[in-house]
Amino acid sequence: MIAESILVRGRHVLTSATPAVVDDGAVLVVGESIADVGPYDELRAAHPDAGALGGPYDIVTPGFVNTHGHFSEGLLAGIGEQYTLGEWIHGLINPIAPHLTRAMAYVATMLSGIQMLRSGITTANDMFVCEPRPEPVTPAVVTALDELGLRGVVSFGAGDLRSAGEVAPQLAEHEALREAAAASRLCTFRVGIGAVGGQSDKLFAASADLAVRGGHGVHIHLHEVREEVTATRQRFGVTPIAHCAREGLFTAPTLAAHCVWADRADRDLLARHRVGVAHNPVANMILASGAAPVAELRALGVDVGIGVDGAASNDSQDMLQAVKATALLARVHHLQATAMTAREAFEMATIGGARALRMAATVGSLEPGKAADLVVFDGSSPALANVHDPYEAVVYVAGSREVKDVLVAGRPSVADGDVVTVDVADLVARSRPLARELVTRAGLSHLSELAR
Repeated sequence: MIAESILVRGRHVLTSATPAVVDDGAVLVVGESIADVGPYDELRAAHPDAGALGGPYDIVTPGFVNTHGHFSEGLLAGIGEQYTLGEWIHGLINPIAPHLTRAMAYVATMLSGIQMLRSGITTANDMFVCEPRPEPVTPAVVTALDELGLRGVVSFGAGDLRSAGEVAPQLAEHEALREAAAASRLCTFRVGIGAVGGQSDKLFAASADLAVRGGHGVHIHLHEVREEVTATRQRFGVTPIAHCAREGLFTAPTLAAHCVWADRADRDLLARHRVGVAHNPVANMILASGAAPVAELRALGVDVGIGVDGAASNDSQDMLQAVKATALLARVHHLQATAMTAREAFEMATIGGARALRMAATVGSLEPGKAADLVVFDGSSPALANVHDPYEAVVYVAGSREVKDVLVAGRPSVADGDVVTVDVADLVARSRPLARELVTRAGLSHLSELAR
């Protein structure tokens, strides 16, 4: 039985709001929302009957907001390391897309979602990339997220040029996912555009119209690699960002993944149109895409969050690795130890990501009235035995094993380090024949020991 109110205690409560830190503090959760944040002694005295979570040496934070990923890759972790992005798309993603089924979508989402929750993610912005089938595939993503207790912003990565398909099935998959999200407790829908170069003019226009007229947000890849920018210039005479702005796509709230190769004019357009950016440092390094101009974007007022990206490109689904990599890549890129602080990386992973998704009124910080999405880091672990600076402890020191408890909308999704609604061993066993079937049907047996 879940208590009507819960008092979540921490030696350090990092709010991503004002005040930024409450020492020996607590968060009062009532129902699905945060009712108060303040000193533990005061809140305990005022609410003696509240349930208890956390402890005097723990660190309490907002749930992390993963601003970009692909549950469609959940069965493909650790494969094809030799590919750069273009090779990876043609050699791995395109062959896989026609063979993803609803059963695969469900299990892949569960596998990735468990890893996300264990690393403190409470909101995941996803783009599921597949070919439409007679039975829509993507609603299984919503089913899995609801079962896991993981908040989702879900989209279908439409791209009719991948298989010279028709526009109608692409739109039908959008609609099926929209309906599933509308019936969900935790999921909301966005219009997915795989990439400008992956859509016909007809589908791009239909996608923009669906987003703008339907009042939906947009999730799109932009300027991930230089070749993408060059190809779009040759096709349209402008960069992908400029094309989206010219065609009115940015009229809808837009989250753009990567933006590695955005020049000053592109960055100005992103700022002018309030386009949020998902920075994916681990995937960008694995695929040799480059380092995004995070400092320049943030200086212009662009809201930048952090993404783990998909399991075929990261390949981990661990947000703490991505947050640490965000800070470290900035230091290497600028050859300066002060290029990004732990607090800045932490804020990008929480309220920055929420702002990038236009969700800051609901998630991303610990404030009264917001959703009770929060994480408790275990202060009794060896890694966090001696916390000299709580931000550095979370960003540089903590790993997923330090994530003790996770609440999403006031309900426990992780307790004592593991998910509460899923038989993990059973799920893992179910995943293996599906992964084997997927790589075999896609003709990728040469890349996978499972298929041999």
